[in-house]
Amino acid sequence: MIRHLVAAVMALAVVTVTPAEATPGLIPATDREIVFTADGTTVYGTLHVPEHRAGERLRAALLLPGSGPTDRDGNPPAGSSPDTLAQLADALAGDGTVTLRFDKYGTGRTGLGAYQDRPEELDYPAFVRQAQAAYESLRDQPETNPHRLLIVGHSEGAMTGLLLGGTVRPRPAGLALLQPQAIRMLDLVALQLKDQVAEATRQGQFTPEQQRAVNAAIDAAVIALREHRPVETTGLPAAIAQLFESFQGPNARFVESDDAVYPPDAAAALRPGTRVLLTCGTNDVQVPCATTDALTTALRHARAGGPGRVVLPGVDHLMRDADHPDTLAPPVLDALRRLTRH
Repeated sequence: MIRHLVAAVMALAVVTVTPAEATPGLIPATDREIVFTADGTTVYGTLHVPEHRAGERLRAALLLPGSGPTDRDGNPPAGSSPDTLAQLADALAGDGTVTLRFDKYGTGRTGLGAYQDRPEELDYPAFVRQAQAAYESLRDQPETNPHRLLIVGHSEGAMTGLLLGGTVRPRPAGLALLQPQAIRMLDLVALQLKDQVAEATRQGQFTPEQQRAVNAAIDAAVIALREHRPVETTGLPAAIAQLFESFQGPNARFVESDDAVYPPDAAAALRPGTRVLLTCGTNDVQVPCATTDALTTALRHARAGGPGRVVLPGVDHLMRDADHPDTLAPPVLDALRRLTRH
């Protein structure tokens, strides 16, 4: 069980944005900069409060990003800007839900914080504790109803949300596990790499014999990492060798601690009746639907409530489809409404 440290939480209203015209009798929607602390690091985030009546306590959702240096809006440090979390916040605001999204370690205003001079000590449990501190900050906001809290996580953030769902107080009323990391990290990496090698073989870049050799080298690399041995990369293509090399050295502690989590086991800690939405997209090559089978079964055994698993036709890992390459696909929004409008 991951050990959570108690984080001192403080919220500051720094920036307020209001629409040009407010509905009479209602407080207009606002964005507020939130500051809280986790393990000695000052963490920065955005609280969005939709239009509401004075004194009203609203349903609220903590938004958790996927893997890597992904900031509060769901964007990597360079390149594309999918705005995954920002668009989720907009969608949930339409249903009257307060949202909190924050810059996790290594991103945005937060940066590495207390780990600036010792990044090799930054492990996956630190990210879970940071998310717990964010949950507590959201719980304590004057506009939120602590008995109507949700956790909405994407990819690795969904696994983090699942871990929080069985440990935080008060327990969340619901979880949205969107395209979740539902098996061990290195098993998922191996699956992704083998799919890429299979596609390269279909295109004639590898012979079947070479494909089998590369797959065996991938399996050997995973075993070596789990046994804390140096990875032999001689039989691997350069890009795959570079990936496994990046899993060693300063990143070894994070990889080991992330890979130690088997999400189906975490489902057992959920409070029976917790509403859970689990989505998978048929065009998601990073987290294929089949990888969520064991977690779906574990949620059923834990007596989690619906909607349960929802398969999203034509939707990819960033929750887009061919007709909506820059926005969340309608099936994603429909699935979220099945959770929030219960």
